[in-house]
Amino acid sequence: MQAASPADLTEFPSTKPLRSDGQEARCRLLDAALALFAENGFAKTSTREIARVAKANIASISYYFGDKQGLYRAVFDDPRNNPAIDPQEMERAAGDIRTTLDILFRGFVDPLKAGDTARQCMKLHFREMVEPTGMWQAEIDNNIKPAHQALVQALCRHLGLAQADDDVHRLAFEITGMGIMLHVGSDVINAIRPQLIASPQALDTYRARLIDCGMTMVQAEAQRRALAVH
Repeated sequence: MQAASPADLTEFPSTKPLRSDGQEARCRLLDAALALFAENGFAKTSTREIARVAKANIASISYYFGDKQGLYRAVFDDPRNNPAIDPQEMERAAGDIRTTLDILFRGFVDPLKAGDTARQCMKLHFREMVEPTGMWQAEIDNNIKPAHQALVQALCRHLGLAQADDDVHRLAFEITGMGIMLHVGSDVINAIRPQLIASPQALDTYRARLIDCGMTMVQAEAQRRALAVH
């Protein structure tokens, strides 16, 4: 039996005529698929339902994405909702650890400005973890590991280390964890102090505070190492 779609996903609003160009149709399919995959999971979401919600011909899924797996992969990698943190941009910060942290946290904060799609994307990631299709491992290999390594290298340069040890990797995970918490804990923040993430301006302030906290953690690690030498 086909899983029911959420009530608010019955169809996209039709307050204006749908454009017929390829990019618009492709984006409608991606948006519908994100909402349905996040709600029902990969196995319980049909291409027919995706096409219906997107107001598109089911054949267009094959045309743009090849098959259901190709559409799922495209949804998972959609830079509009899941932008990768660019390790090369972090490397170009040239040892300026504050700039590196700004790049890192921008990757976590900016997607939240898209509103509900960020929540759907996070839900999709959770589903992928418990109902794996292989995309989560690909995300780790292609995006998470390179970004982590770029952060580790930046920390090593700042701390004057020739090679990363466990403490550097631990510090990198702790810093990144603050950005992850902003996504995982968004419902909690909205329940307790919604104004913290209620607007693009509020999110920019949150990013600035994350950078400050990250710098404090880096400084504490530098001090800990200096004391250990003496």
